[in-house]
Amino acid sequence: MRVVVQRVSSAAVDVGGETVGAIGKGLLLLVGVTHDDAEEDARWLADKIAGLRIFEDDAGKMNLSVLDVGGSILSVSQFTLYGDCRKGKRPNFMEAARPEQAEPLYETLNRLLRGHGLTVETGRFGAMMEVRLVNDGPVTLFLDTRDRGR
Repeated sequence: MRVVVQRVSSAAVDVGGETVGAIGKGLLLLVGVTHDDAEEDARWLADKIAGLRIFEDDAGKMNLSVLDVGGSILSVSQFTLYGDCRKGKRPNFMEAARPEQAEPLYETLNRLLRGHGLTVETGRFGAMMEVRLVNDGPVTLFLDTRDRGR
């Protein structure tokens, strides 16, 4: 699984002109799933994201987690994170998991984040979405479960 994590002061996602998820201070997650991902990948990501110390403390150091600051999560499915642009001009999405595999893992990640005590808003899986955000910092990180343990 791959996740782009953005620290935001606000974020929202619209589907068909309707806001389906919105948060204030917290994290916007763009979540991609590939073929060999499993629940353990979602669990590792949920633990990592809940504990990431990327919010500033009183001394201005990135030392606090989204939990520490009482922030929320906006989680948006994003199959294009597995787009391969090495050949030609059109991305190849063969590494992205099919919806019947990806959606349950995406939902598992959101459930596990809620299990940490976080408020989690979401987009609509498989829909064309418009995402609005105010990136705070800006702080943007990339997590890939294939990189864990290195």
